Amino acid sequence: MSDILREEIAGEGVLELSIHRPESLNALNIQVLEELRKKLEFIAKEESVRVLILRGAGEKAFVAGADILEMQKMNRSEAARFSRLGHEVCLLLEQMPKVTIAAVHGFALGGGTELALACDFILASEKAQFGLPEVSLGVIPGFGGTIRLSRNLGVARAKELIFSGDRIKADEANQLGLIRKVLSHDGFFDQVRAFATKISGNSLDAIVAGKRLLNEFEESAGIYPKVDAESHRFSSLFETVDQKEGMAAFSEKRSPRFRGMRGSA
Repeated sequence: MSDILREEIAGEGVLELSIHRPESLNALNIQVLEELRKKLEFIAKEESVRVLILRGAGEKAFVAGADILEMQKMNRSEAARFSRLGHEVCLLLEQMPKVTIAAVHGFALGGGTELALACDFILASEKAQFGLPEVSLGVIPGFGGTIRLSRNLGVARAKELIFSGDRIKADEANQLGLIRKVLSHDGFFDQVRAFATKISGNSLDAIVAGKRLLNEFEESAGIYPKVDAESHRFSSLFETVDQKEGMAAFSEKRSPRFRGMRGSA
C-alpha cells in the first residue's frame, strides 16, 4: 500500500486514518478509493480498533471532491465502475462494526461530503465548508449523496443543496443537522481525538448492536436499490454534452456554458 493513506494511533482503541493528497486537496481518484476500500475492510476486522477517525491531510481540506481531471476522461461504463467503488467505500464506513468519525477541518465538497455523510458522526471545525457541486460539472452526486443527504435533511433541503451546488459553512451545516458539532479550529484534531477516546471507553458490543439496529430501517427500506439507481443515473450523464462541457470548464478554470436537454446524448 502506498502512503496515500496514513494512519496513527490517536488514543486507546482509536485509529486515525488520513487521506494524503494535499497537493490536490485530497481529491478522490480510483487509486485512493481502491486503497480506502482495502484499508476499511481490514479495519473492520481489526479487534484493537473501536473508533476510526477519517481525516484529510494538509491545512485546507478534508476531501475537496472527486478527481475531476480523472473523471473527465471516463466513459459511461468507467463512470459506473467509479460510482460503485465510491459506494462500496461509503457502505463500509456506514456499516462497519466500529464507530466512524469524519473530522472535517476544511473543504468537504462532492465526494468529501459523501464520505463524511457515511460516517456515524461528522465533527467540523469552524472553518469547514460542505457542498455537493456536481451539477456545475454536468453530473450528480455518485457516492450516495442523494440518498444520505435526503435521509439526514429531508428531500426539500437535499434538493436545494444538490440543485444549487452551493457551499455551506460549518455553522449553517450544524443548524441544518448535517453535522454533529462545530469545534474551534485551534486544537481541532485534539478535540476530535478526545471525543473518540470517550466513545472508545464504552462497550463496542453494545455500540455495534445499537448501530446495526439504527441502520436496520434504512436497509429494510432498500438502500441497495437506491445505490444502484444513483450509480445508474450518475453514469448515464457521462458522454453527454453538458458533462463534457462542465468538466472541461473546470479544468480550464472558466464558467461552463450548459446546453441542457438540447445537448444530451
